[in-house]
Amino acid sequence: MDKFKTVISVVEKQKSSLGFGLAALLTAGGEQIFSSVVFECPCSTWNFTYGMVFLLVPALALLVLGYILSNKTWKLITGMCNRKSNFGSLKNVCVCGMVFFQISTGTVIAPITWIAVALLNGKYFECAVTGFNVTVFTNHICDGKSQQCHDELYKFPCRRATAIPQSDRDDVLATIRAESQILGWLLIGSIMVFNLLLSCLARCQSPVSYLQLKFWKAYTQQESNLLESYSADHAKMLADRNLKSFFNLTPPQPISTPPNQAWEKISSLYRFSSKYNYYSILHKYVETIQDPAEGKDYRMSVCSDGPDSVVPAALAFVDEGKMML
Repeated sequence: MDKFKTVISVVEKQKSSLGFGLAALLTAGGEQIFSSVVFECPCSTWNFTYGMVFLLVPALALLVLGYILSNKTWKLITGMCNRKSNFGSLKNVCVCGMVFFQISTGTVIAPITWIAVALLNGKYFECAVTGFNVTVFTNHICDGKSQQCHDELYKFPCRRATAIPQSDRDDVLATIRAESQILGWLLIGSIMVFNLLLSCLARCQSPVSYLQLKFWKAYTQQESNLLESYSADHAKMLADRNLKSFFNLTPPQPISTPPNQAWEKISSLYRFSSKYNYYSILHKYVETIQDPAEGKDYRMSVCSDGPDSVVPAALAFVDEGKMML
């Protein structure tokens, strides 16, 4: 449990977002449950495969889940195949790649937490290593031990190698656990340093000051909350009108609903402009909307507003908001 608490405190200090901290907490807790309740090394030729599956496959599943739960993922993908303007161009591909990288910096928290806690625990690594039948590696693990150590190494996690002295088995397993924990701490340390460098680089290139950045984050969260509330209220009002019209056999009362072009407009990825001070794509839309009374089309062009530029990394939070699938 001490290892568990240590990793959680490290992750929480590195991530200011409560969501990331909670994801790391749940991931580490899940790993503890798996290692103590579900995992049982087969102590056979399946050791390596079994151990690596428990070490890496849950991390892969958490990575995929992170992409699924990211609002920006769906903003990037939804309708992409129907965008005719410069679709598939090198510039758009590069921009999409950069956006995907920004998404990935948040989604890797849970997978890395799983692997780090699993390495500190040592059970998965111990099982996998004892089934890794490579002469150079077994010579390293069984250095100074008898040939039986090489032949029965896969039985060590289950304490089945009775012909080998208990002290020798304990020495080998202690060495494996130590190497596993070293790898775990190296992973944690390298990710902390990498995260710090990325954060410093993003802040260094921030187009706005520290206090305005804090205000921007507050605005984005409030807009996301209100958008969810307004969408639910308007959908309820529209559904209520349609049902009343259906059951009462009366013409429906007029209700204004944004057209498809407007929805597509505010669903596109945000693009920062140093000339105009827009805090979100919705903010930009309402500020630049044109009055239909003047004979102008208030539905702005969608084709010309694809993701042809990358928002600065310090403002990557703008498109996240709440998950609204």
